[in-house]
Amino acid sequence: MALAVATGLMAAHPATAQPAIRLGTQMFVERVSTDINGRPRRTLESADRVGPGDTLIVIVHWRNDGAQPVRDYAVTRAVPHGTRPDISDPHMQVSVDGGGHWGRLDQLWLPTPLGGVRRAVAEDVTHIRWQLPEAVPPGRAGRLSYRAVMR
Repeated sequence: MALAVATGLMAAHPATAQPAIRLGTQMFVERVSTDINGRPRRTLESADRVGPGDTLIVIVHWRNDGAQPVRDYAVTRAVPHGTRPDISDPHMQVSVDGGGHWGRLDQLWLPTPLGGVRRAVAEDVTHIRWQLPEAVPPGRAGRLSYRAVMR
């Protein structure tokens, strides 16, 4: 399952078409141990092996490789299957339907098997996006990140 998560995440997930923005993704597992003084020590390891309860750190790198500024661009990424993302970033929008509708989690609803609706929960999130600054000049780069817990 770990390889499938890593492979699915590393695959390019195109956002709305503006090819000047280049995207890359890295994923790590956060490990917590105790140092000699009894304090917690956090380290990042390769996400080759992940299991239930592991915390993933997902880092999305972006760069404007074009010759012109890019305006109104949203960095969009699929959430690794089998994870519950931390969606506390106020600048982050989420989708629970594969990118069809966007908003904060408390604004999203899903149909139930019996024809009703229910509030979406973090486990329902399929995609995450962030709106980049108003105009991204050529050569400008940055990174965005979030945590996700393996279910």
